[in-house]
Amino acid sequence: MEQLKIGKFTLTWLRGGCTYLDGGATFGIVPHALWSKRYPPNEQDQIELRADPILIQHGSTHMLLEAGLGVHKFDAKRKRIYGVMEESAVDRDLAELGLSAKEIDFVLTTHLHFDHASGLTTKKGDRFISTFKNALIYTTEMEWDEMRNPTIRSRNAYWKENWEPIQDQVQTYSNEIEILPGLKLIHTGGHCAGHAILQIESEGEKLIHMGDLMPTHTHQKLLWISPYDDYPMTTLEQKQIWITKGLEQQIWFSFYHDAFYRAIQWDQAGTNILQAIERKETLRK
Repeated sequence: MEQLKIGKFTLTWLRGGCTYLDGGATFGIVPHALWSKRYPPNEQDQIELRADPILIQHGSTHMLLEAGLGVHKFDAKRKRIYGVMEESAVDRDLAELGLSAKEIDFVLTTHLHFDHASGLTTKKGDRFISTFKNALIYTTEMEWDEMRNPTIRSRNAYWKENWEPIQDQVQTYSNEIEILPGLKLIHTGGHCAGHAILQIESEGEKLIHMGDLMPTHTHQKLLWISPYDDYPMTTLEQKQIWITKGLEQQIWFSFYHDAFYRAIQWDQAGTNILQAIERKETLRK
């Protein structure tokens, strides 16, 4: 498991599963000749997109950023549609670290689409129960509202079995919230109306997790915006703010979906990698 320390915070990437989606559908108007050089597809022009939660530890506090694909959430039809090649191994990874799901204090979410939220609940018999039963689960008010009342466009992304069992654990906020000193969730919109990013500052070190505004390292380019984004102009606006700020300060950027890099620190121009945490294990189907 790859790790990164940001001051007093330790980040560890867990295995949350992966999907293989059409590369063109992920990169939108970006020509195949450009995106395929930076993020190589398989023979079907599909790209591997991880769904790997990040365990964030600070002292005795254990937090998860996102929840992965979970297990037993995808029947044969869903696996075919979403190209699911691997389900979650979060429980096994936590056990390897001497932890269990019941010891997670907080689950932090950028948003609640199925590829980020399916691991929040677990099937037990013929019903679903909370996976992290002792955790507070943070999301924006706007995202929680859409999760329970999706639009015609978003209803395939928000699944009832992912929110009904956790209703009593959810803590919402409007603009931003500081979970611990130096760790904030900040509402941005863009990918969806309630989307948020994570910011960590500790002992002079900084990291920004852009969620699905920058799902892979290739999306660092401002105009490389996924067609899955509901509000692409908001995504562009927020990328300009946060990526520009991050590059100027040469801070770390971390990723949830990237199959190649866990986190990168670029130079101020954004062209050269100063430091990187590479993913050690890769799947190629």
